[in-house]
Parts: sequence; structure tokens; C-alpha cells
Amino acid sequence: MITTTDPTTTDRAAALFVSTVSVFDQLTDDQVDTAIEAALRTHGGGLGCVADVAAAYGDHPELAAPRMRWARRIVEHGYAPRELAMAA
Repeated sequence: MITTTDPTTTDRAAALFVSTVSVFDQLTDDQVDTAIEAALRTHGGGLGCVADVAAAYGDHPELAAPRMRWARRIVEHGYAPRELAMAA
């Protein structure tokens, strides 16, 4: 199955992927926001985060794929309800 992800979700997931938080952390929405913002600053924005994700896949693909699934799940489930609520 092929799915399309909007650029904002992609940038957020990449930023969360390269952030310092662990997949085992129980994060609040505010902690996710803070981690994403810090990673975007540290890695030079969305493109820098995506470049570092690509490097991680090249260096450790067996670790990168599960972490990206985790990051996408957190972003997709955390931001979609908030953005729908703001649009209403």
C-alpha cells in the first residue's frame, strides 16, 4: 500500500527521529513539540533533519526503520487531532 504524507508531517517525523528522545519515553504533546523544535534548530531545519535521517538509514538501517515508524506514529496521532480541533 502506498500512502502520501504531507510535508509538514514529514518534517515533524524527521525532526522527532533525530531528536534526543527515546522511543521508550512516554511523551506528552508538549514534550513532543519541544523535542521537534529543538531538533529543527539543532539540525538546520526540516531539510537538515531529513538529511540526518538518510544518514541514519545508511549507517544503521536495522535501527532507523523502527525509529521512523515510531516517529511517524507519534506525529500522525499527536498532531492530526490537534490540527482538526484548531480548524473547527
